[in-house]
Amino acid sequence: MRARHAGQDARRAKDFEAFVAGAGGRLTQTATLLTGEPSDDNPRARRLLTHALAHTYACWDRLRGEDPYDHARRHLAVRFAGTAWHRYAALGGPRRHLTGPLAGLTPRERLVLVLRLYEGVGEEQVAALLGLPTERVHTICDRATATVLHPPPAPSPRTPATKAAPT
Repeated sequence: MRARHAGQDARRAKDFEAFVAGAGGRLTQTATLLTGEPSDDNPRARRLLTHALAHTYACWDRLRGEDPYDHARRHLAVRFAGTAWHRYAALGGPRRHLTGPLAGLTPRERLVLVLRLYEGVGEEQVAALLGLPTERVHTICDRATATVLHPPPAPSPRTPATKAAPT
């Protein structure tokens, strides 16, 4: 009995390792786009990905025909949504350390844009995942796309007003 379980565990680990080898790079890029961190320094993205992969591994035997990539991506998106929106609201707006073309977007806009355009997930699926109406997802995606294509002008550095010396 133990030998059979050991064989199943070894096969499970081997299958999961093959999945991570094939999908890990794309999932890492997705997590990096979501967090808005630079690709060479992305601790939040790696932490997010680690949670998604751990959850996928825990559910591996129960997937039964479900695509493990979709499962990991869905968990990645839900976990990001649950943490980033709260952090964004607590800080009162955009994070100043974000860089890249998605830096000017809110976490929700980044999530919708990444799922729709980078991952190719349909509007209805994104709406169901986020609990939003399909029209709202469409609007968010349009607004985020417009912001990325036509970013607002960068604020000019303020120079302190100089006082005229009394004469």
